[in-house]
Amino acid sequence: MSKTVFLFPGQGAQYVGMAQKFYDSYEVSRAVFEKASKLSGYSMEELCFTENSRLDETRYTQPALLTACCAILAAVRGEGIQAEAAAGLSLGEYCALTAAGAFEFEDALRTVCERGAYMQEAVPEGQGMMAAVLSRRPLPVEEICESVPGIVSVANDNCPGQKVISGETEAVKTAANKLLEAGAARVVPLKVSGPFHSPMLKEAGEKLKGVLEQIPLKTPELTFVSNVTARAESDPEHIKGLLARQVCSSVLWRQSMEYLIAEGADTFIEIGPGKTLCGFLKKIDRTARAFSVETPEDLAQVKRML
Repeated sequence: MSKTVFLFPGQGAQYVGMAQKFYDSYEVSRAVFEKASKLSGYSMEELCFTENSRLDETRYTQPALLTACCAILAAVRGEGIQAEAAAGLSLGEYCALTAAGAFEFEDALRTVCERGAYMQEAVPEGQGMMAAVLSRRPLPVEEICESVPGIVSVANDNCPGQKVISGETEAVKTAANKLLEAGAARVVPLKVSGPFHSPMLKEAGEKLKGVLEQIPLKTPELTFVSNVTARAESDPEHIKGLLARQVCSSVLWRQSMEYLIAEGADTFIEIGPGKTLCGFLKKIDRTARAFSVETPEDLAQVKRML
């Protein structure tokens, strides 16, 4: 039996104008933005639709991206498209849990506002960084990171041929040079404001845990696959613990997709800005059907094809 999965991108996918066509065309999408503006205390429309420097600041990026993805999700569901499972990369987990009915949008937004602030404040600017490791053959990325003095570890296992490392700036640079010597095709620094998904974010995770304890979370109505375990998780309190751990532990994206495929998922719909997750999926399993919904035109095409 066919099984559809909603996928949601993480930080880095944001751009000025994301979801604006949905805002202009769908009342349900506009309502999400209006609610976000009221809850956040600033204009989410201005943040997402006009040129500004704040959109790339973590404390603003995270609520903006959540809002854009949930606005598009509202339109997708308004067109009758449903899924049996949901997953999101890093920040995208909050969108996935909202899609699964575990979070109310208001509670997800309040949480990511705090999450973004904690993650931005965790490490002084310049002391940490992330880099994508691209290779045509398997490399011992974990072992090379462990051999380097200082803090550097694997932050993301995205797909065959791509992992992301994160940690102290000098340690990441040293690991990058060693990886190139070991045969990496490229090591590309990422435009992020901190060493996310590394032990340097442990304090941010502890603060986030305190926030999550005050936020109601229900049992997901869809299958929800965690970044931390790459397995389906359904217990609300356990999921809260995983969300707190997630900011300082590796994102097991490749393993999460492999798990969903093994469980019968064959159709994946990426909801939000960009097509990064569809690209990862095609490298994980070429037979999986992958669609992205970034514009109303994309939505119309997906509706026809499904």
